[in-house]
Amino acid sequence: MTDRLTIIRNSIREFPTCPGVYLMKDGAGIVLYIGKAVNLRDRVASYFQPGADLMGSRGPKIVELINKVTDISFIECENEVDAILHEARLIKDVQPAYNTRQTDDKTFPYLEITREDFPGVFITRQPAKDSKLYGPFTSVAELRRVLQILQRIFRFRTCKIEINNTDEKRRFFRPCLLHSIKQCSGPCAEKISLEDYGADIKRLRNFLESKRSIVLGQLRKEMQQYSADLKFEEAAKLRDEIKAIESLSDRGKVDEHVQPELFQIDPADSLTRLADVLGMEQAIRVIEGVDIAHIQGQDTVGSLVCFIDGRPFKNSYRRFKIKTVTGIDDFASIREVMTRRYGNGGDPDRLYPDIVMIDGGLGQLNGAVEIFNSLDFRPAKIISLAKREELIYVEGSNKPIKLQRNDPALRLLQYVRDEAHRFAQHYFHILQKKRIR
Repeated sequence: MTDRLTIIRNSIREFPTCPGVYLMKDGAGIVLYIGKAVNLRDRVASYFQPGADLMGSRGPKIVELINKVTDISFIECENEVDAILHEARLIKDVQPAYNTRQTDDKTFPYLEITREDFPGVFITRQPAKDSKLYGPFTSVAELRRVLQILQRIFRFRTCKIEINNTDEKRRFFRPCLLHSIKQCSGPCAEKISLEDYGADIKRLRNFLESKRSIVLGQLRKEMQQYSADLKFEEAAKLRDEIKAIESLSDRGKVDEHVQPELFQIDPADSLTRLADVLGMEQAIRVIEGVDIAHIQGQDTVGSLVCFIDGRPFKNSYRRFKIKTVTGIDDFASIREVMTRRYGNGGDPDRLYPDIVMIDGGLGQLNGAVEIFNSLDFRPAKIISLAKREELIYVEGSNKPIKLQRNDPALRLLQYVRDEAHRFAQHYFHILQKKRIR
C-alpha cells in the first residue's frame, strides 16, 4: 500500500498546474474515475495527501476508489471551460464505475440563430437543422441572462411563429409585449423590413464572434457615471450585465466539442432510406464504424463504434492500441482492428453488424474487403465514406453514391463516421499525453 501511494505521489509532482482532465485507473488499466481541475497537480494531489479528508458527501466510495487506483493520466486543456466539456465527453464515452453523473445523453446548451426569412434566436439543447450555433456553454442560467441583455440591444425575436416575408396579412397582426417594451423589432407584424432585420442579425453575429470590446467599454462608462452620481442600484445592474456579457467567452467550440447527442434525424427513417440507397432487402439494425488516429505514426490507435437501430450503443464501443504496426500504415492498422474484432469468430457476446463502414474512399474500401476475405465473418454490406465530397463507396461497385447533404441516409453515415473519429482522437490524446509525460 505504501509503495503504491509513494509511486502515485511522485508521479503527481510531475503534473502540470494548468486546467485539465485526470483519469484514475486500476492495475488492469481500466478507468475508474474521471475528473476535471483548474490546477491538475493540486487537485489530484489532494486525494493522496496524508490525512486528506475523503469522507465528504460521497463518503466511503471515495476511499474505496483511492484504494484501487494504481495509475493516473491527464489531458491538458486550454481553460476551465475546455476541461468541463472534455470531462463530460469522456465520462459519457468511457462510463467509469465511480462517475455517477453525466452518464446520460443530456447535452450542454447552445445559442442558436435559425436560418429563416426572419431568424429567431434561442437557447437550445436540440438545435434545428442548418442553424448557426454558438457554444456549447456550461451555464444555462448565465446564458439566459445574456440572451435578455442581447435582446434589448439587437431586438431579435425569440418566438417560434412562422413568418413569411411575402405574407401581406402580417401588417394586421398584433405583436407581443416584447415589441411594446422595445425588446423585439416586431417582424411578425411587419414593423421592420427584411433587410433591416437581417442587418440586426448580422450585427448580433458579429458581436458574438468578436471580443465585444466596444459594447463592454460603453457599459463600463455608464456604470462609472451611475456610480459617480451615487446611483448605486443602476451601477450594480450594469455591473451584472457586464459580467454576463463577459461570460459569452466561457464557451466551447461547436466543431471541437461536438456532442453527438444533438443528432436529430429520425433513426427509423434514416435506416429505411439507407437500405434503399444500398439496395438491401433486409432491415438494417447494426452498423459499426472504424477509424484510425495518429500523428506521424506515433501512438496509433483504432476505434470501433456501434449503432443499433440508428442510435449509438456505447457499451459496444471499443478502442484499440495498435500493437503490430510501426510507422504510418492505416491499411495495416485497420487490418489489426478488424482481425481483433471479427477474427476467430469475434466476440460471442456481441452482435455482428449488418454494415461495416470505413472512413475513406475506394482504396480503403477495397482494403477492407480484402481483410474480410480472410476472416470467418462477413457483414451484409461493406462500405466507405469519403470526406469532403461525402461519397459513399459500396463493395462490388467502382461508382460512388452521391447523396444530398441533408439526406437522412448520408447524415446517419456521417454520424457514425464522426463518432468513430472522435472516439479514436480521444484515446489518441490520452496516450500521447501519457507518452510525453
